Amino acid sequence: MYSGLKTFGKIIEHRAKEKPDARFIRFEEEELTFGQSNENGNKMANVMIGLGLSKGDTCAVMLPNSPEFLAAWVGLAKLGIIEVPINTAYRGDLFSYILNKAECQAIVISSQWLDRLREISGSLTHLRHIIVVGHGYEPLPIPLITHSYEYVMANASDREVDVEIKPSDTSLIMFTSGTTGPSKGVILTHSANFKLAEHQCVYREITPNDRIFTFFPLFHINARYTQILAGLVAGADVVLHNRFSASKFWDICRKENVTQFGYMGSVLTILLKQPQRPDDADNPVQQACGAPAPPEIYEEFKRRFGVKIHEGYGATELGTAAINHADSFRPGSCGKANPHYEIEIHDDNDHPCPLGVEGEIVVRPKEPGVIFSGYYGSPEETVKAWKNLWFHTGDRGRMDEDGYIYFVDRKKDAIRRRGENISSFEVERVINDHPKVLEAAAIGVPSELTEEEVMVVVLLKDGEEMNPEELLDFCQPRMAHFALPRYIRFVSQLPRTPNEKVEKYKLREEGITTDTWDRELVGYKVLR
Repeated sequence: MYSGLKTFGKIIEHRAKEKPDARFIRFEEEELTFGQSNENGNKMANVMIGLGLSKGDTCAVMLPNSPEFLAAWVGLAKLGIIEVPINTAYRGDLFSYILNKAECQAIVISSQWLDRLREISGSLTHLRHIIVVGHGYEPLPIPLITHSYEYVMANASDREVDVEIKPSDTSLIMFTSGTTGPSKGVILTHSANFKLAEHQCVYREITPNDRIFTFFPLFHINARYTQILAGLVAGADVVLHNRFSASKFWDICRKENVTQFGYMGSVLTILLKQPQRPDDADNPVQQACGAPAPPEIYEEFKRRFGVKIHEGYGATELGTAAINHADSFRPGSCGKANPHYEIEIHDDNDHPCPLGVEGEIVVRPKEPGVIFSGYYGSPEETVKAWKNLWFHTGDRGRMDEDGYIYFVDRKKDAIRRRGENISSFEVERVINDHPKVLEAAAIGVPSELTEEEVMVVVLLKDGEEMNPEELLDFCQPRMAHFALPRYIRFVSQLPRTPNEKVEKYKLREEGITTDTWDRELVGYKVLR
């Protein structure tokens, strides 16, 4: 049973005493027990003490999903050092910005990315210690002191550290993607982490008999708190991989006896578009939880794979604010407010919108310790986000008479064309429904008139071919004429985050390329 402990280090310690030899996590082909995880965490905590770090200091972690990442996570949590997980794709100015903004005094980093640290070493204002996981690297220059992870861990004590950590203490600073401005450091307490995990356990009914599968990175909130910590709270174990493979997904689930998995972005759509197999429904998975679950594929996915689907709505700052429970699922909605939250839809003047009218989704907690504490070192951004005592999500949506929330689009992704607001999300839903399309991304590009034109960047299934007119013929009866894309570009791959979300800002930067098709140049007729 869950002990009710509210800090990560303490619950690992509790599980290690309760069942030291029980499996906690399987990293692809390597397994870790609760006892081993606690011991490795103790060693990391004692390594940090030896480097002179203590409670309240900050330490960055830039590692792939691995036992070493878990050791760092546990060790820092035990000592009260604030962890700063860093996206493994970051480099250059953004990398140095995060290290300096969070005042990181140490970093645990894979040797494969050490050159990125070398490139920015002259601009770092607080970093002193570098712990490198792996071999075959050159130490960085003084005053940056390089330590071998393997050496320091082999020589570290595994004794428990005696530091009082309260649920209200800061657990980590997780930086947002920074695609619309400087990346912001979201301050999360142990309490906020556990509230998120507990919410998952309740509506997914996670038990010690479950086995949870996640392929999302540990520098993201989904893998850490909606999967691993939720499993830890419930006493379940977790299968962790480094990346998503659509072709191998169900075979992994069968081999590992997976009962639940988390999804984000286009994962469900991509899985559904894999070639059908007669044993598709012959798998141990009982339910999936994440966002989005497009209404066009919802029933087919459930039928084909025999899986219940929950859809949630949330953010790094919020946790899971709304849930569309599988047993009361309303297709197209992202759910009703979690009992610990209030949700409203506000207009541009911050007044509540009537039911059914689109506006910005705003959220606030009903109790302390549920959501983030602010943006690190950015008081003005914190106040701006909390305008009129509501957290402003930057998402557009509407609410129906039963309190169900319908996500429309990110405000920054909405396309404004000739006086009409167009949801990129809705355009993508239509195009993704085409049997030849694997995934599409809709963006706004500058118009020669005013505002924007709609452009879609399309990734076809392997072996498929399609001309732009065929795609527009498919779209015409399924969307408003003003939303019909003017520009179409077919690509062999879409730029993605490690969380399988399309990096639209990169597509906007590329804009209209030489291989982009323009319907106005060929005189394609739009039906009105």
